[in-house]
Amino acid sequence: MTPHRFATDSSLDFLARRLRFLGYDVASVRGARLEDVFETAARESRIVLTPSARHPRRFGDVPVVRVEREAPERAVRAIAAAYLPASAPFHRCPECNTALERRTAFEAHGEVPGRVLRRVQALHYCPHCGKWYWDGSHVARLRAWLEAALGRPLDAGAGPGTPPDPPPPPLGPLS
Repeated sequence: MTPHRFATDSSLDFLARRLRFLGYDVASVRGARLEDVFETAARESRIVLTPSARHPRRFGDVPVVRVEREAPERAVRAIAAAYLPASAPFHRCPECNTALERRTAFEAHGEVPGRVLRRVQALHYCPHCGKWYWDGSHVARLRAWLEAALGRPLDAGAGPGTPPDPPPPPLGPLS
């Protein structure tokens, strides 16, 4: 089955980031009107995520998932139950949505704190925005939030209908 791809505007940035942590391809169209988000979704074969009830007539064939901005946990659970992610959890950049590349600690020398390099064998790198990711101290809190939202352990599988994969190493952003 083909993974699902989404488009949204910056009003749903929190939700978009959480979905990216789960491996979903969620393009954020910054500073866009609703019509701009629909246009991007139509052009790139994406599903629109929006809190709006409006659906511009000329984009009638573009699929939409309406979400409550105030209930991101509910939205995460509903999307994870119905749609396939593009990659394994923690393998997309939460900032720019690019697939992360696995890199050695040696390659991160000078860009990541030395204490991190001494502790980890491999990190992940975003080739688009240049951020480095590793198993940081905040990852446990993020995993707990995601598991509570999903109502199941995070490592229980990549999506509906897919067998469980071995869990990827948890990652955290350098910020």
